Amino acid sequence: MSRTGWRIAFALSLAAFVGLAVRIYSGPSPVSEPSGPLLVYCAAGLRQPVEAAVQAYGGGVQLQFGASQTLLANLELSRQGDLFIPADDSYLRLARAKNLVAESIPLAGMSPVLAVVKGNPKGIRGLPDLLRSDVRLAQANPDAAAVGKLVRESLEKTGQWAPLKEKTLVFKPTVNDVANDLKLGSADAGFVWDITVRQYPELERVGGVGFDVVANIPVAVLRSSAAPPSALRFARFLAARDRGLPEFAKAGFDVVEGDVWEEKPDLLLYSGAMLRPAIEKTVAAFEEREGCSVTRVYNGCGILVGQMQAGAKPDLYFACDAQFMAMVREKFQPPLAISLNQLVILVPKGNPKGVKSLKDMAKPGLRVGIGHEKQCALGLLTQQTLAQSRLQEEVMKNVVMQSSTGDLLVNQLRTGSLDAVVAYVSNAVSAAEVLEAIPVDIPCALAVQPIAVARDATRKRISARLVDALRSVESRARFEAEGFRWRADESR
Repeated sequence: MSRTGWRIAFALSLAAFVGLAVRIYSGPSPVSEPSGPLLVYCAAGLRQPVEAAVQAYGGGVQLQFGASQTLLANLELSRQGDLFIPADDSYLRLARAKNLVAESIPLAGMSPVLAVVKGNPKGIRGLPDLLRSDVRLAQANPDAAAVGKLVRESLEKTGQWAPLKEKTLVFKPTVNDVANDLKLGSADAGFVWDITVRQYPELERVGGVGFDVVANIPVAVLRSSAAPPSALRFARFLAARDRGLPEFAKAGFDVVEGDVWEEKPDLLLYSGAMLRPAIEKTVAAFEEREGCSVTRVYNGCGILVGQMQAGAKPDLYFACDAQFMAMVREKFQPPLAISLNQLVILVPKGNPKGVKSLKDMAKPGLRVGIGHEKQCALGLLTQQTLAQSRLQEEVMKNVVMQSSTGDLLVNQLRTGSLDAVVAYVSNAVSAAEVLEAIPVDIPCALAVQPIAVARDATRKRISARLVDALRSVESRARFEAEGFRWRADESR
């Protein structure tokens, strides 16, 4: 495509994207308050810690217990409810595939074991003993309960499932039903969770019998929730390391590292200024849905990096380019690339100075604006691009302004103070009707925007959910409407 054709296509695509943004994103939907208690679908094996957490929470929560698969079927059929707490995250994946779930937070883990009544009167030492004629085996239904599903998957790998299935006296709806059969003497052995044994003093675990699976327990907010902020508030309480998680630990679960409990968390987000138009609506919607606040600090990445190196501690950092993330990599978890932004030369509509390439930026008398190389990614990339093109010395003679953000350069170009600037495609979106863009076709002229959560953040979980929000389908549309190219799907 010719450069003239590229500029026309660029202007038309900007107009189309902006129109799409106006039609789709007129603002977040109003959030309603719950008209009654939150309805929580909870796996039966999690009853003890969840009931204790609800009591500590102060009520306002209605719990519906059952087998994980049964609960999933119920909530799919009814399309009602606020939260889903399955005994294993495989049911969360199923719920996501059915578009039933929005956010999720990890809680704890547990493992299936072989249990017998205290004292092991039948002398059961391993799986082969379960095939003896004098042993009555009880199991949780693998088509309904998580423990049964995971045991079946594990034993199928070793070829032991078929004979044990035939030997099973009864398949029960839930893991608690299996434990009660053992307690009452209706069965001699059964597969339950390790935490179930801890909760039933009448039972003991058969040593030496293990499974190559672990159940990871999440709490998920349902898309059917009429009050997501209230649902998320209880989910955060349940997953807080000083509130709900201790109840899981008391019950014998292996708990995850949770956030501290806060009524209204306040996150601190450092972000490159050029990202502001693309992320502001997503962050605002996140605040409303989560019932939190996000303090945004937008500036040139060089300035933000300097503040962090001097001791500032944001919860998250969204960099304009990976080079500036690398400067503080020791302070953050591994980053995720979200988007790409291309360097372009911007000139007034009609291109009165005839600027068609970087070389033309060196024309005598041209007033040029670029980013400041020590204050922002735009400036650093511009210098690298000029150096690679072997035009750095010639173009710098015409530079009359170096700015910490591309928006300032665009503003000066619009007022006539500058003849041409090097900026990002995204900087031109708001001024597409009065500016023309000339591509800079050099590999180093492409910036990658990564985001990362601080290693020592006290709000890692909610910070991770903000990252998820910024990687969502809705966020992608906002980024592309601002001229960015999407990259997040490549890092999923």
